[in-house]
Amino acid sequence: MRDVIEGFLTFQQEIYPNRLELFKKLAEAQSPKALFISCSDSRVVLEMLTQQGPGDLFVIRNAGNIVPPYGPEPGGVTATVEYAVAALHVTDIVVMGHSNCGAMKAIAAGQPLDNMPAVSHWLRYSDSAKAVNEAREYGSADEKLNALVHDNVYAQIANLKTHPTVALALDQGQLDLHGWVYDIEAGVIDALDGPSRTFVPLAENTKVSALSTKLG
Repeated sequence: MRDVIEGFLTFQQEIYPNRLELFKKLAEAQSPKALFISCSDSRVVLEMLTQQGPGDLFVIRNAGNIVPPYGPEPGGVTATVEYAVAALHVTDIVVMGHSNCGAMKAIAAGQPLDNMPAVSHWLRYSDSAKAVNEAREYGSADEKLNALVHDNVYAQIANLKTHPTVALALDQGQLDLHGWVYDIEAGVIDALDGPSRTFVPLAENTKVSALSTKLG
């Protein structure tokens, strides 16, 4: 914790004074550009990856970058999605998986989770990705895991579409959906191309969307 506290003190003493006007503005309101739904993994730092600053991104982080289908599931994902779309009027939502994801690794390997019942319950929201993944053949465990990370992003976007605020914004052409997978070692992102249902390099396909038919 000492490093964390010292980091805050550096922010307070050096960074904050140099950006005082920005923080005064942010103290009154926020207007983020996009909602990111990413994994809680400490290696995935969205603001660093996207080079965005305070106030630019609205973020949900959880194990496995999961979005439960719309319903009474506690935990805040549904409420946060609803607030981002209905109150903050974000124009883009990105579901972002990443390489070597611990949650997906547990699913791919069939790892027993008896000692973590809450995690086991939570990962059931990836069952559709698991079913698709297990129907294929793979050359290695790493290949299976990598495929599952991508399958899960696709599945969570499908879950996201069941949320009423998302469905309405999509129908009105006010929202776009994106599915990204970040490769930690390579420093690249693959993005879901909705029409082809394949992942393509984001660097070469900057306008790609997860929607089969982009509205608006």
